[in-house]
Amino acid sequence: MTIDITGLPPERIDFAISPLAELGVALHALAEPGHHPGLHGWATATAAGLKPDLADRLHEANFLWTATLSDVFQAYAGLRGGDGRPGATLADELDILDRLDEERFVTAALEFSCSVSYTAGAPVQPARVLELAANRGPRQLDFTRRLLDDPSGVRAWLRRLFEDCDEAFFADTWRRAGPGLAADAREKAELLRHRGLAEALRAVSPAVTVQEEGARRRIHVDKMAHGRTTAVDPEVGAGVTLVPTSFGWPHLLVLHAPGWRPVVQYPVGAPSVAGPASVELLQRRMDALAHPMRMRLCRQLARGSYTTSELADTYGITPPEVSRHLSVLKKAELVTVRRRGRYVLHQLDVAAVARIGSDFLETVLR
Repeated sequence: MTIDITGLPPERIDFAISPLAELGVALHALAEPGHHPGLHGWATATAAGLKPDLADRLHEANFLWTATLSDVFQAYAGLRGGDGRPGATLADELDILDRLDEERFVTAALEFSCSVSYTAGAPVQPARVLELAANRGPRQLDFTRRLLDDPSGVRAWLRRLFEDCDEAFFADTWRRAGPGLAADAREKAELLRHRGLAEALRAVSPAVTVQEEGARRRIHVDKMAHGRTTAVDPEVGAGVTLVPTSFGWPHLLVLHAPGWRPVVQYPVGAPSVAGPASVELLQRRMDALAHPMRMRLCRQLARGSYTTSELADTYGITPPEVSRHLSVLKKAELVTVRRRGRYVLHQLDVAAVARIGSDFLETVLR
């Protein structure tokens, strides 16, 4: 992932905290506890305390924060004419979300089904979006239909959902996490001011660096995903925002949608992952992962369940090629399979991957 910062003044690189972004990663950790071994206690206790109605609504919308984390949680980055900074409170950020133009809101909310065209900036094609949503299941299809038919109603529904999350658990969570995140943002901002961008980014993560080629200057984020964007887009003002999260590890998230201000959401703290496997099983798994395409498939399958044809579309290879790679991963007991109607869905067994070691887990989930 690269962010072009050629000619960008240092003062346009901001470290800031975002309550709505933190709610997004908290909801992800709640929905995908296997991605976050250090948060099992919090996730279990929080899930147990949810009222049935709220739990049902979270289940209805959870594709916004499972396979991908929707850009609706960074609405300030897509607000035309805004200052490119998050709101001070969750209510402030929900007000910003209300001000996001309809096209951008719909596109961001549909990331779960049209991620292939994320970097293209192409307009939403309803027929194709509905087809992809159907592959994900009936809840996603129903949500997509509602979103296409009544964007304003869905936006109001989401705001109410986030407000109810705040009342149920997030206000207390943010009260405890917010001061530490604010301190981290201040520390990184001081590092940027006194020691320069390279040192500040090194403190964010070893995976975030500055690259200079002649007059060009870029922020490079070492991820298995590929994408590029610019920090000098006139639509949303020049700048980059770096946002700390206490729930994010091992994910290192980069918002790089065309026309949006680039955002890097980085984890503060990294809990360890335990577990060696048997020598025989480890050998099978390492052999399976020796192929770069299987590594890339693991990254996709770590974020959700996908059909063979979806994976083929994502990576530009044929379905038979995908099937051959999946067969190797299944023999290594790294991928699980389940059927939903006529669709056969594959997903990475995160617990099995964790047994290989935290370096691999962090790499595929970053």
